[in-house]
Amino acid sequence: MSNLYIVGTPIGNLGDITFRAVETLKSVDVVAAEDTRHTLQLLNHLEIKKPLISCRSQNEEIAAEKIIKMLDEGKTVAYASDAGTPGISDPGAVLAGLARAAGHTVVPIPGASAFASLVSVAGAGGKTLVFEGFLSPKPGRRRSRLKELMAMEAAVVLYESPFRITKLLADIADIDSERRVVVGRELTKLHEEIVEGTAQNLLEDFASRSKIQGEFAVFISKSSKNTKDFDEDADN
Repeated sequence: MSNLYIVGTPIGNLGDITFRAVETLKSVDVVAAEDTRHTLQLLNHLEIKKPLISCRSQNEEIAAEKIIKMLDEGKTVAYASDAGTPGISDPGAVLAGLARAAGHTVVPIPGASAFASLVSVAGAGGKTLVFEGFLSPKPGRRRSRLKELMAMEAAVVLYESPFRITKLLADIADIDSERRVVVGRELTKLHEEIVEGTAQNLLEDFASRSKIQGEFAVFISKSSKNTKDFDEDADN
């Protein structure tokens, strides 16, 4: 039996790689990657040379079989998604589950996460946070799920692309125009932007922009009514 290391990598700023992640990538026999070209750039930056094998969402089960065979042979393998922590809206969960089922040790090497980064600066959240990742691109399904999420007594964190961020904000504002929202764009990167306001204010902001670029993380607070109810319950 051997070890599979699930390695968190930077979501933008290469300075966010951990010492442990670097040592792990140096020590393993093989590095599996969501995109070998992307991970090769990181390895080159770190001056690490290792054999690479592809393991992306489209071929994760098939690739996992090859990786498990390597583990069976006694090789150690590190898995890295393109950015952040594997398994959080990225491939890696299937591989980790199959490797553990095959009797191998799956070791987490914590690292950066857009989810954790945004929550850390959102200034609210409470004991319960719901992470949903990317909603459906289909308008009806997106709005339906969003209504369910915003009805919960918890803050919600979503991911969104630059192509749909305005549509997402429009849906949030349609459900509750005064809901407090924090949007993180290009977190940890050169053009990082974190903006806060009501859903309606942020919708107007982004709708007025001539060009929208970057990846987004969106923090939606609990409604003020839910927050009040929660606080009253806590005092009882």
